Amino acid sequence: MKTLYKNIIFSLAFICVISCNAQQYPLNTLMENIPQGGYVKDLNNELNPYVGTYRTNFNGNEITLFITKQENKYTKRVNKTYFMDVLVMKYIIKNSSGQILQDTQNGVTQLNTIESIRSRPNQNTVILYYEGTNCGVGWGKIILKKINATQVSWFYGGNHSMINDQNCSGNPDTTIYLPDEETIIFTKQ
Repeated sequence: MKTLYKNIIFSLAFICVISCNAQQYPLNTLMENIPQGGYVKDLNNELNPYVGTYRTNFNGNEITLFITKQENKYTKRVNKTYFMDVLVMKYIIKNSSGQILQDTQNGVTQLNTIESIRSRPNQNTVILYYEGTNCGVGWGKIILKKINATQVSWFYGGNHSMINDQNCSGNPDTTIYLPDEETIIFTKQ
């Protein structure tokens, strides 16, 4: 009887492993090829080299990026929900006097959210999506290119939204503090 239970448990574990692996897809799987509830997994550890704290100075501001990897994150795009391994970027921007202009480390809203959406390992790049600040101002993509083990270059292509009282009521802060230059180098701390 003991052997029967062991065989049943082993069989169930084996079926779970096979079915779980069957639902995993490589990181750069096209969205139309990801089934509802699938798992887009970083099978080749393409995101790991970007994890860490990076810093630069730009136009008198000190910018610190905090990049972490989140596995199995619930994702909803268009009419599809699935799970995905992503990089999550938080940041602090201080002016030359040390005053904090923007700090997203403890943010619990969608404002200023930055997460990876694609990697290009053959080009040493990862593409992230920025939700934008209040009223979605500045939403767009950020591309990080790995230069070496301690440095990444930064490109931010923000979109400019037309703001009026219908689509952005009140007087929210719509300042985009992220650097909008292509030639910025961040160094890992």
